[in-house]
Amino acid sequence: MTAGDRPDRRALADALHSAAIRLLRELRREDRAMGQSPARASVLSILAFRGEQRMSALAELEQVARPTMTKLVAGLARDGLVQLRDDPADGRAVRVRATARGSRLLQSGRRRRVERLASLLAPLNDRQAAQLDAAVGLLRERLAAGADERAAERAGGGRSPPGSVAPPWSPPTSPTS
Repeated sequence: MTAGDRPDRRALADALHSAAIRLLRELRREDRAMGQSPARASVLSILAFRGEQRMSALAELEQVARPTMTKLVAGLARDGLVQLRDDPADGRAVRVRATARGSRLLQSGRRRRVERLASLLAPLNDRQAAQLDAAVGLLRERLAAGADERAAERAGGGRSPPGSVAPPWSPPTSPTS
């Protein structure tokens, strides 16, 4: 491939951004059945799929201020979707985990989203599905590399081993999750 044949990375990024936004809007329609705001669903998703987190870590992952996260978590706790406990390593910190009810709610929401996405992909022929599968693999690699770079920056330099830090929204890898 010559330099003239190479896709413009900025145009590709713009097209991917637009497609991602449209895809998320489409799938968000399935979230209405959960009865949760997008912000609450996102927090619950982190807890259900990544496990217990410190309140401060949740705020960082969701890129919100700690008071905002405290308010979101308080609402989830009132609804019985998360539980809070003191952090044994730091008496000032609070740890949050999804309850069984919260995890079930998220699993059913994930199933609805995946079913909707599968229906959107159903018309693809095998070649198109393989191309999309390869593109998803490349995108996952780039996202993991970006997470590794951010983790290394937070740690004060040096690079983390590839794949050592998962993006905050990483879905489970088993097909039944």
